[in-house]
Amino acid sequence: MSLALEVDRWWPRPGHGAPEGPRRITFGPEPRTVPGQGGSGLMALPAPFNGHDHGYGIRTLDFGANDDALEPWIAGLRLRPRTDPYLEALVAFSRLARAGCAGTVHCHNSLNAERLVEEAGKVVRAARDVGIRLALSCPLLDASPLVYGGAEAYRRTLNAADADWLDGLLPRYAPIPEQIAAVEEIARRHAGPMVDVQLGPIGPQWCSDAMLEAVAEASERHDRRIHMHLLESPRQRGWLDRRFPGGVVAHLDAIGFLSPRLTVAHGVQLTEAEAEMQAERGVRLASNPSANLRLRSGILPGAVRARMATGIGLDGTGFDDAQDIWAEMRLFGLLQAGQGLESEMSAAAVFDAACGTNADIGAMPEGVDVVTLDWAALSAEALWPDDAPGERLLARMGARHVRDLVVAGRAVLRDGTLTDIDADAALAELMAQARADLPRLDPLRADVARIAALTKAHYASIHD
Repeated sequence: MSLALEVDRWWPRPGHGAPEGPRRITFGPEPRTVPGQGGSGLMALPAPFNGHDHGYGIRTLDFGANDDALEPWIAGLRLRPRTDPYLEALVAFSRLARAGCAGTVHCHNSLNAERLVEEAGKVVRAARDVGIRLALSCPLLDASPLVYGGAEAYRRTLNAADADWLDGLLPRYAPIPEQIAAVEEIARRHAGPMVDVQLGPIGPQWCSDAMLEAVAEASERHDRRIHMHLLESPRQRGWLDRRFPGGVVAHLDAIGFLSPRLTVAHGVQLTEAEAEMQAERGVRLASNPSANLRLRSGILPGAVRARMATGIGLDGTGFDDAQDIWAEMRLFGLLQAGQGLESEMSAAAVFDAACGTNADIGAMPEGVDVVTLDWAALSAEALWPDDAPGERLLARMGARHVRDLVVAGRAVLRDGTLTDIDADAALAELMAQARADLPRLDPLRADVARIAALTKAHYASIHD
């Protein structure tokens, strides 16, 4: 049994030569392309991959985690409703598929090693039901999520009553061996051609030295990839510089953490020298331009991007909060274009980041999944429709123009509709579960506001 799509233009990669003419793309046991009659108004090209995300079925603004500087914003995550992890992932992955993403790096949010194994199974099932590829980054941490340095740090800047109250909110973490073992159990159950299981230390500011060393050892022993936040905000830069006087990147290198198995996310505060060191070790970077702007972390330095293999991630947000990979590509390209007469970031390079580097970050094959776009709508008013089509795609393309998505030979999306699930019904059920949790959430809103205020007071007092 095969699937066929009629397209007017077939483009192996925008910016790498002109698109070819009409094609009938046939997917079956042996995917192939043969000449067709065209006339569909569609363009086909390799589907992008989402290089970094958290799978928010209910988006952060909707559950009260309003945009702010990163550190006080984290407090708002306590308002995330308790919902079925399968349903949450199903809704999040449906949004990505509707936007034309063939897969995603999913940084799961769970602090319970025992629950993580069960939840991971539900996330994998959601990805399978939608039909997208999944790189599952399993969370690992053992340090305070409230303030870098934990209780010792905020006790130096806050009054005793406020510090005592924050102490009562600190979670307990499973021992490091149990956390690592949970990741390996998830890999044993679920790793395969459509699922890559990765170690996910949240970031060096939330991991002890022992945790970082254990992750490095486990990565080498099991040949397992690592996906980690690194140097996202100015406060992280300041605190990590004090913790590691020789530099956090140099420390990670010394313990064997830097290797081609590692991807770091954000990297806004990286120096050129740190980027160079990581590039020499084969480390990749997942940039998240919208999240970095919305959380006031900054813009990835062009010198860092130029030295590291850099992909693009939505980070659960997006510039218009729509999880639209095309809009994120556009923003990435604009922010990295520079100010010179010649752009420092061509359309071809942006598509390479989203389709090539992102696939590598997710340990997924490159160029085998296909998305079709409504080229007729994108070029309806163009006097020369075939002039600079890559630039037109990058300037105008959005999720609303996606028509078909084929992943591993399976039709995930046909004519803008998901083929195997009712995404609208899933969202309605997810929202019902979230609203049922309001009696628990409502009293927490004041606590979250207080945590955010104390967090700001702490960092204001140390001038990071």
